[in-house]
Amino acid sequence: MIKNIVVIGAGTMGNGIAHTFAQSGFKVNLVDVSQDALDRGLKTITTNLDRIIAKGNLTEEQKAETLGNISTFTELKEAAGDADLIVEAATENQDLKLRIFGQMDELAPASCILATNTSSISITKIAAATKRADKVIGMHFMNPVPIMKLVEIIKGYSTSQETFNAIYEMSKTLGKVPVEVNDYPGFVANRILMPMINESIETLYNGVAGVEEIDTVMKLGMAHPMGPLQLADFIGLDICLAILNVMYDGFKNPKYAPNPLLVNMVMAGKLGVKSGEGFYDYSESKKAEKVSKMFLK
Repeated sequence: MIKNIVVIGAGTMGNGIAHTFAQSGFKVNLVDVSQDALDRGLKTITTNLDRIIAKGNLTEEQKAETLGNISTFTELKEAAGDADLIVEAATENQDLKLRIFGQMDELAPASCILATNTSSISITKIAAATKRADKVIGMHFMNPVPIMKLVEIIKGYSTSQETFNAIYEMSKTLGKVPVEVNDYPGFVANRILMPMINESIETLYNGVAGVEEIDTVMKLGMAHPMGPLQLADFIGLDICLAILNVMYDGFKNPKYAPNPLLVNMVMAGKLGVKSGEGFYDYSESKKAEKVSKMFLK
């Protein structure tokens, strides 16, 4: 039975995953390299819990219980001793994830399942960094984690059916809808989403229409709640680029090659919401209300 959870990474995805497990009654050890990062993660969790309270969907007592279920650590070896499941939610960087999984394998109990929140990298390749490939699985949450229902559950080449069943059923206890997906670059969500975002950037790059115009067409014409360029800013343009590169390398198909505009924006540090500017300017508001000056006509 899975009771004790370790989440590696206190950033946007990591703190959301920790929040979700803790609110569902699991004991969570949240791990990051610095106490500052952990403090920021806990602050975000507290703010998000307050939003849920304001909507009448949580009590102050439940908030206190949720926060009481979370402990923070800067050393994985101190957090992983009693873990039943470790969820890695570090930056979408293959070398980093392989290194972390090697450490997870060394420090976690033999019975512990090792999951990754990767949105594109091969589960089979990640599992190869361990000596327990049967217990390695993909558990791809969507952002914002406490709200979004979907979890892509990805089996690697050697993932056991027992491991899959345990994670699939546990995802339901979190109030999520788990969907089984095979281990190919980008899985399902990003294999479909990222080419759409990339094509939207291509449309902008070729001067077919402006930022607001492209997003308006997709929102009003295709009933998308958020335009693709705004969504790219929300995800992080560096993350979009990393996922497209994984897919391009994996399939060797030019349709996945990232647009030069995206590459240049990432090199210039224009990463979207988290950097304050991407296709939109977020210096005054986190909402996409003002187009970045570089795209103004």
